[in-house]
Amino acid sequence: MRSRSASVQPITEELINNKSKDLPTSGDSIRQRFLDFYASRGHKVLPSSSLVPDDPTVLLTIAGMLQFKPIFLGKVSRRVPRATTAQRCIRTNDVENVGRTSRHQTFFEMLGNFSFGDYFKKEAIKWAWELSTLEYGLPAERLWISVYEDDDEAFAIWLNEVGVPVERIKRMGDEDNFWTSGVTGPCGPCSEIYYDFHPDRGHLDVDLGDDTRFIEFYNLVFMQYNRMDDGSLEPLKQKNIDTGLGLERVARILQKVPNNYETDLIFPIIERASELANVSYPLADESVKTNLKIIGDHLRAIVYLLSDGVIPSNIGRGYVVRRLIRRAVRTGRLIGVRGDGQGNIEGAFLPIVAKKVIELSTQIDSDVKERAPRILEELKREELRFVQTLERGEKLLEQMLAEASSRAKEKGTVPCLSGKDAFLLYDTYGFPVEITKEVADECGIHIDMHSFNIEMENQRRQSQAAHNAVKLAVGDGADLTENIPDTEFLGYNTLSTHAVVKGLLVNGKPVVKVSEGTDVEVLLNRTPFYAESGGQIGDNGFLFVPEAGNQHEAVIEIKDVQKSLGNIFVHKGTIKEGSIEVGREVEAAVDAKLRQRAKVHHTATHLLQAALKKVIGQETSQAGSLVAFDRLRFDFNFSRPLSDSELIKIEGLINRWIEDATLLETKVMPLTDAKRAGAIAMFGEKYGEQVRVVEVPGVSMELCGGTHVSNTSEIRGFKIISEQGIASGIRRIEAVAGEAFIEYIIARDNYMKQICSTLKVKAEDVPARVEALLEELRMARNEISAVRAKAAVYKASVLADKAVHVGSTQEIRVLVECMDDTDADSLKSAAEYLVDGLLDPAAVVLGSSPGEGKVSLVAAFTPGVVKMGIQAGKFIGPIAKLCGGGGGGRPNFAQAGGRKPENLSSALDTARSQLLSLLTEKAS
Repeated sequence: MRSRSASVQPITEELINNKSKDLPTSGDSIRQRFLDFYASRGHKVLPSSSLVPDDPTVLLTIAGMLQFKPIFLGKVSRRVPRATTAQRCIRTNDVENVGRTSRHQTFFEMLGNFSFGDYFKKEAIKWAWELSTLEYGLPAERLWISVYEDDDEAFAIWLNEVGVPVERIKRMGDEDNFWTSGVTGPCGPCSEIYYDFHPDRGHLDVDLGDDTRFIEFYNLVFMQYNRMDDGSLEPLKQKNIDTGLGLERVARILQKVPNNYETDLIFPIIERASELANVSYPLADESVKTNLKIIGDHLRAIVYLLSDGVIPSNIGRGYVVRRLIRRAVRTGRLIGVRGDGQGNIEGAFLPIVAKKVIELSTQIDSDVKERAPRILEELKREELRFVQTLERGEKLLEQMLAEASSRAKEKGTVPCLSGKDAFLLYDTYGFPVEITKEVADECGIHIDMHSFNIEMENQRRQSQAAHNAVKLAVGDGADLTENIPDTEFLGYNTLSTHAVVKGLLVNGKPVVKVSEGTDVEVLLNRTPFYAESGGQIGDNGFLFVPEAGNQHEAVIEIKDVQKSLGNIFVHKGTIKEGSIEVGREVEAAVDAKLRQRAKVHHTATHLLQAALKKVIGQETSQAGSLVAFDRLRFDFNFSRPLSDSELIKIEGLINRWIEDATLLETKVMPLTDAKRAGAIAMFGEKYGEQVRVVEVPGVSMELCGGTHVSNTSEIRGFKIISEQGIASGIRRIEAVAGEAFIEYIIARDNYMKQICSTLKVKAEDVPARVEALLEELRMARNEISAVRAKAAVYKASVLADKAVHVGSTQEIRVLVECMDDTDADSLKSAAEYLVDGLLDPAAVVLGSSPGEGKVSLVAAFTPGVVKMGIQAGKFIGPIAKLCGGGGGGRPNFAQAGGRKPENLSSALDTARSQLLSLLTEKAS
């Protein structure tokens, strides 16, 4: 490949002019031409990775290089020396700029070419120029270059070898042209290509950051240094190239449109939204255009996030997609969309717009169309749920902002919405604080974010949006794994083997020797232990250090096995006897009984997914799983609870397949062939070019690296333990199979025997006997309630004489008393008795402490008091707050509660004082 990169053809003006004639400029063609260009130069075309990265340092995939991070770190050997991709990316850190600038997007495609220790600056620069001017036909005189201020090498290549005039090459500083992955780690200078929309403005005092004139569309990162802890730079052993070309930006240039949104990648979505809003984009004012751009952008991000398995929620990735959905819904309402925009006022419009996104997805991600039913259903459910509270929330926000503005005018201060109000909108009405902030900004009111964050502390501890940098670090772990090859996994065919200790870690630090009683992580050259992945937990077992005479010099109990970067298995355990050191040979032995339990549950999980698709529909798909020794757990997309009859059908199907005693088939084949054959991919798993396919002929075919039974009869039996909702649109089934199934049945049988013994009935008579006991309990409780109500009324009759008379022109009876530990229902009965017995007008307020940490309050006012403008519902709320609670109700009757009984006496004193004052004033 190096020989191919050595010759870069000189680019002449004639070549550019000939090539630029009649070039296809659609977004799809720009993407394909990029990939073809680099494929013809020895690059392997690799698929885009998921938007959900296999990397704990980032929430979402934000850059094309993310999938290659382990290679750049040197922790994983390169599979190819050079690669090219079209990577789907999400960034929401500047979401407020979407639609307001010409280039900001939440979802975008980053086209990249990468070199892993192969070619470097010269080839990267020349190919970037050739792609831009010859392949895409961009006029050379409109292209400007930026380089790092100290990168003389790159400057010389652009000037002397490519031929860019010196006046169009700008040296820039660290902030603009030096790429870093963090405080330490790989870094290096970068060079960028800008397109000039207004060359007529000349070359003097040029600012490449001027968005009205320039757009940066291609960034070349020369990863050549490692920044040390002291800030110094040392050359990397392997110099890498990481580039990114913004597809939407190049489409804007080639299609000659004023912004990214009006390219064929996004504009068809905008047009669909325009139809639903009954507006014309070309004739719309800038405000409406901005809102249409927001919808066009957000729907792309939403569809691809949902497709990659992100479910709306209030934390992490789920919060990102929920926030985008709610922004899109509110934005649609701002431009006049009601309901589905097609006459159904109760409908949802986002799924209709999303269909256009799905229609355009073929060349971006072919899986989106297969997942369309689930995507549209989830989108509809989330939109309708938000709309239910949106109108009330909007009215409340409008009221809050008006009050904040009024208070500021009175005090002569800057208007501010309290963090508590913003949190109420978030927690009760589902308003992301960002939406609240946008609306407040439109009114010139800021939000007290400090107090909002305090309110949020216990509600949401995870980050609201993706981290905005990919963190790389080169440290002890990298030095250790650098010299350790991938672990050879033998566990499909054997449960024991001899292996060599290649590394030892204690508290994450490499050591040479470990003694008895120490927790240790052991790295072997090969292993029969399965490392946790695909939902299946890691194997348990032992490592034995042998000595003469079949004795063991050391015994290490393994309780977990995980994969490190690449394919290095980390065996986590405790030294039970002796000591172990690097270089020693060990005998690795998996606990066969636990492995069998895992195999049974894993195959049963495949059967469960197949049964779900048959019973509730093919559109359901996996959203997570756990394969443990004692149970299995399967999460799936579905909008409602499963009925008892559906669960029975599912169990019946699975147990019939078990009884069929079908031999499983396992094959290794290319990923494309597996998908073509209909194999189902496991949620959240990353696949290489060659994949392992596990098939239960006639029932199930899945891509899976887990361990499985040889024959379905080994599963023995299957039983669903529970079915429940765990998130919006996500259901969870827990079940047992094999030995765990037998244990479950035996345990339930023992419970039933105990119940039969206690109730003195046969098993078949238990339901009737329990129902009879429940009915007796209900009757007894009703009798007790009736007695308590009578006792409360009796107490009330005694209290009636304590009523105070106020008023000179009209006599009003007021009674405020404490009724000790009377329960809330009885307190209500007492208040009703008193207010009926006292002559109108009369006001009664009663309080009690029915249990530890509990306060009950009730207010009952006659019509005469209500006519005076004093309402029970409004009166009792502030009194309840004094007891750490709240409440309200009708003008004539209201109930409230609290959590501070120690404040009850003073709260009733306050109620008495306020009532007497109000009524005296009204009656005089």
